[in-house]
Amino acid sequence: MPKETELKLRASPETLAALREHPLLKKRNKSGWQTRELLNQYFDTPERALAEARVALRLRRDGDTVIQTLKCRGTSVAGLSERNEHEWQLDKVKLDLKKLDDSCWPVQLADLDKKTIKPLFTTDFTREYAEIAWGRGKAKVVIEAALDQGFVIAGKRKEAICELELELREGEPAALLELAAELAASVALTPCDISKAERGYRLLEPERFELDLSVADLEADMALDDAYTALAWQLLGNSQRLAEQYRHSGHWRSLQDWVQNLIELRAITASLGQAAPRAATRDLRARLDALLEDWRPLVQAGNGDEDIRRAAPEQFAEELDDPRWGQFSLETSRWLLSRAWAAERKGRGERQGKALLASWLAHLIAEEGRALKLSLYTQRPEDLAEQLPRIEQVMAWLHHARHVLDAPQMDRLYGDMKKLHELAEHPISDEVLEARIEQARAVDQSRGWKHLLKA
Repeated sequence: MPKETELKLRASPETLAALREHPLLKKRNKSGWQTRELLNQYFDTPERALAEARVALRLRRDGDTVIQTLKCRGTSVAGLSERNEHEWQLDKVKLDLKKLDDSCWPVQLADLDKKTIKPLFTTDFTREYAEIAWGRGKAKVVIEAALDQGFVIAGKRKEAICELELELREGEPAALLELAAELAASVALTPCDISKAERGYRLLEPERFELDLSVADLEADMALDDAYTALAWQLLGNSQRLAEQYRHSGHWRSLQDWVQNLIELRAITASLGQAAPRAATRDLRARLDALLEDWRPLVQAGNGDEDIRRAAPEQFAEELDDPRWGQFSLETSRWLLSRAWAAERKGRGERQGKALLASWLAHLIAEEGRALKLSLYTQRPEDLAEQLPRIEQVMAWLHHARHVLDAPQMDRLYGDMKKLHELAEHPISDEVLEARIEQARAVDQSRGWKHLLKA
């Protein structure tokens, strides 16, 4: 089955103009820039059955050529996506339902009446494209670079398209990230996990649109390295989607969740101990700290101040127009893809990286829990904020992996830890201090906490 591997990066018109003349692309450009107009009609049922199954059905007019495309469920993170794709060249601009047979049609849509499929929205744009090729070690890399500008149009609503798309034709997927990271070092490019089709659905029914966030499939018997990889990809990819959604909608909750994903990525990275030596995670931690230093206090202040919330979308637009966010996302993707944290470790670090998640996590929580000494904060609640990094490490793993622990009342423990964390962040008052005492006692005396501390 044909598979499409590509990386989409949001840009400004000024950035696209700069890319046409970028020295790196000029050096590797084997075809020169060519231009074509692409007119695309997307289809679905009135109940959005295709979108629900994560299937995209499109008719594209490219000059005199008409192409019907079916894109099926795939994977996507930090803008880098892999999807199964089927294409048919047609004689006329009309959907050919007979092409959608059992050889390509998803099983979950087997009972769908295809006659209910109707046109929904269009994505029409001008594409400037070129073949970019170079030698990567002993292998050859060929990538089609496309500069897309146009509009997504759904009824009376429309949204601008302005992006760089890199599609792998030959070579390893890592080459896409390498090229993008080199370009993003000098111009603002943001990996964008929200496709043109998703933007169409978002415009069509903004009140019904729900951001599709990924969930890592963590199992008790998987190695710590594999668990960290899956969870870090989830947090990075979801932070990218939340950033794009907040840019579009300005909904405060998207910004809150964006910051929370970065906090959790920072926390789980710091929790790995010798499985990820500090030197191997230094750059990632520094990039996260720089982002959180700016945005965590703003979100905390904005939770109680409407003026800050109103001003935040403009500030966030400035963040996305700066190269920092794109560089962070691309460099972190490269780091995760290569599992760079494991490259230099030895001995105990290797053993920890290969340890089963359930046993490692039980040990981590026991170790961090004993170091927390929550009983002290029933006497000194004013000092609880000093323990935020430790609390966040425990919370992040409980949030995503508490189901792998053989301990009672894990959901209740996570809820209690979440309340304790919120109180640790609140400014001190008599009321907050009293609540900290009660919540520290609630966690310390909970069945799940006592069970884990004995591990």
